[in-house]
Formats: sequence, structure tokens, C-alpha cells
Amino acid sequence: MNSDSPPFDLDQATTFLIELLNTPSPTGYTEAAVALIERELGRLGVASARTPKGGLLWSVPGAGEDEITFSAHADTLGAMVKEVRANGRLGLTRLGGYDWTSIEGAEVQVHSQRHGTLTGTVVNTRQSSHVWGQKLTDLKRDETTLEVRLDAVTDSAAQTRAHGVQVGDFVSFDSGARLTPAGYVKGRHLDNKAAVAIFTGVTAALLSSSPRCTAHFYISVYEEVGHGAASGIPATTTELIAVDMAAIGDGQTSSEHHVTLCVKDSSGPYDHRLGNRLREAAERAGTELKIDIYPYYGSDASAAWRAGLPCPAALIGPGVDASHAYERMHQDALQATADLMLSYLKEWASEGSEEGKATRRP
Repeated sequence: MNSDSPPFDLDQATTFLIELLNTPSPTGYTEAAVALIERELGRLGVASARTPKGGLLWSVPGAGEDEITFSAHADTLGAMVKEVRANGRLGLTRLGGYDWTSIEGAEVQVHSQRHGTLTGTVVNTRQSSHVWGQKLTDLKRDETTLEVRLDAVTDSAAQTRAHGVQVGDFVSFDSGARLTPAGYVKGRHLDNKAAVAIFTGVTAALLSSSPRCTAHFYISVYEEVGHGAASGIPATTTELIAVDMAAIGDGQTSSEHHVTLCVKDSSGPYDHRLGNRLREAAERAGTELKIDIYPYYGSDASAAWRAGLPCPAALIGPGVDASHAYERMHQDALQATADLMLSYLKEWASEGSEEGKATRRP
């Protein structure tokens, strides 16, 4: 990053990220995580406002007329209780798109609407190899064969209900978040709490060096089910930049150590001119920008476009390994994503502003 750019406190962002990862927030049950973000913003002296849908919005004013909104989401993958089974264990319905095999063995919290939180573990119906042998190996993992074994005395549906558990209770998967000595952050739900932590760090940096245009930061809470930013984006937005994880795997360019510009996902291509401006901002910052396409991916930006957002949209984010499972990323990617955002806000060229004005909402 250029030496005259505002500083990004990587250590503080990482500390906040670990705390946020360890705060349950499956889609539909995000109150604690949003409250934690509010407290972090309060520490910075930044006012924020809840949206009617439960999201969070705050702004850093800038000198220019244009207004860039950055969007991230605080909701995560999770589940709800679909049934209380005869053996006292819980059948699940998924919140978000993950493979059932990725949660086998996960530690969970069951958020009872009446009696607080109970802990448990996701196990399968033939969990013991000593009992089932090859039948365990051959077992297909799905909603019929995986269940939550509660850490409560129960072996019947009646006993489980007596503990206050019922159909419709939310189930969160424990993150198991940690920072390794090599600088890797490991845990479930880096998608997309990594971006939220970046937002708070970028906000802190901007307070000592105002951007050349107003920057809005919007946290949605229904992204994992497809309609997070369908509402809540400020009406005065001239550009929307969604910040979400960059998925890593065969055939992809994304890396745990870099920030990525996604030029196309399952919703189609993102705005070409805005993408080029982000490439230029990365060059100014001295940041290596990966370019990638995700065939099985959607974002807050695509949800906003489907809802009628009439301005350019783009998608960037830090590289995350093993997406929608037990994930990992390096602090390098946090820093690189922050550097790109700060460079874009600080050096936003006048021709970019004119282009933004041409697409401003009436």
C-alpha cells in the first residue's frame, strides 16, 4: 500500500474477526453478531443504524458527490430443527447451501426459544464403525442420516421436548476459530465475517483520512439464502461493491494470500468498467489482484441487481480455502482486500466520478 494511505490495523481486525466468528449468527438468528458489530463501531465513535430487515448501515462522509456502497453479510450457514426424532435426537433442515458431509462431527448450539442454549454434536445414524462396519462407509450423508446428538439426558422425543427443544429452533455450527502462528485464520464462517472485520478496519482507517467520496458500509443478514441485499442499499448509491469470500480450488486463480476480483458468477458478469477501475486501484496500491469466475456462487451484488439496483456493481474479496466447510485464509488476504478498498476510495479518479454520476439514481 502507498505510504500516504490511511493505516489498516490488521491485528485489531483479526482480533475482532475471531470474536465475530465465535458469535453464532445463522441466517435468521443474527442479533448477537449485529450487536457485536455495533459495539465495535461504537468503540470507533461511528454511528450506525439498523435496517427494518435487521441489517446494519453506517457511512463515512467524503468530499465528492458520489456515494460508493460496500456490502458484506454477517449471516452464516446453519440449520433449524426439522424434527424431534423418537430417539431424542434432532433432524435438521439446512440454512444456506452446503454439503451434508461438511457438518458431520460439527459441534453445535441449539438455540431453544424457551430454555436457552443446549450444546450437541452432528453425528450420523450409523456412527460407530464397531457396530456398523462397511455400512458406515457406504452411508449416504443427507438430512435423513445426519442428526444432532444433544448434550442432555434424553433418549426420547418427550425428554428432548422437556428440555425446551422444538421444531423451528435455530442451530449454529461452532466456528472453532483460531489464528495460527503462520498467520492463518481458521474456522467456519469466514464466509463472510472476514469481510465484516475488514469493513470495521477500513472504517477506522478512513476516520483519519476522509475518502474522496462518501463511503457507505452495509451489512446484510439474509445473503446465505439469496436475498440479503435485495433491500437496504442506500438509494443514493452510485456504485455497489460486494465484498465476499473468494473461493479457492482447481481451475481457480484465487489464493488465501490475495484479494480477488470476481468478474462473473452464476448470476452472470459484473460491471466491466467498475471492474477495470478496481484493477487500476489495485495497481496504485501495489496489490496483486487475482481475477476469477465462480460458476456456483451468488452475492449481495447480484441480489441487489435482481431487485432493481440501477447502478454498476462489482464483487471482490479475500481468498478462502474449503468454502462452506471448515475454512482457512491468511491475514495477507485481509490486508490486501483492505488495501484495495482504501486505494479505491482515496484515489477514485475524476473520470470515475463522472461515470458514476451518469448512473446515479434519480
